[in-house]
Amino acid sequence: MADLVFGCTGASAERYAATPTLSFALTITESTGVPVHAIVLRCQIRIEPQRRRYSAAEARRLHDLFGDTSRWADTVKPIQLAIVTAMVPAFSALTEINVQMPCTYDLEVASARYLQALDDGTIPLLFLFSGTVFLAQGNGYAVELVPWSSEASYRMPVSVWQDVVNLHFPDSAWLRCRRETLDALSAFKSERALPTWDATLTALLAEAGRAPEAPAIDANPRDSAGGTA
Repeated sequence: MADLVFGCTGASAERYAATPTLSFALTITESTGVPVHAIVLRCQIRIEPQRRRYSAAEARRLHDLFGDTSRWADTVKPIQLAIVTAMVPAFSALTEINVQMPCTYDLEVASARYLQALDDGTIPLLFLFSGTVFLAQGNGYAVELVPWSSEASYRMPVSVWQDVVNLHFPDSAWLRCRRETLDALSAFKSERALPTWDATLTALLAEAGRAPEAPAIDANPRDSAGGTA
């Protein structure tokens, strides 16, 4: 019987993916010496928000997710991030694989709202593994299940998540709304001849007395070739 130990050693943004994607570097160790022919691996990835500290600004952004900080002992629970699958090729003793995880930036999804609220530090992740193991045995194969107790922890830098978002949505965010709301916003935008949706929302916030700060202007802009404009 195989004795498998899983670990996660790193995470990075997939720079050439068509959609926002994280790549996790996983290690798999087999300690009994049995040759592994293949593994059909299933990995559930969870965020464990109770395993880190938060600044006052982060706590304010997380209020709609966890409530008041006085209740966080009861309300802060693990958040499902993703379930991914991977095929692990033949190996003996030790192998390393990359598992890719598509990401969402839909701020109505709990995981995206949580990740968007963080400024720095690390994100505590828990990997829960399951699947099927094929072991080379004589002229045939033996089939075993990955034990449900197989897991690994990893603290992913917040900067990695920010890299993923900035590659696809630089300095921007996405909001979903009802068609009726969009129609009303479109009418408001047209009536005031506003050029963009960002300008439309800024105008609405200004009328409510909550206009955002103006973006910083680069005092030394550069053209696309890298020279000073």
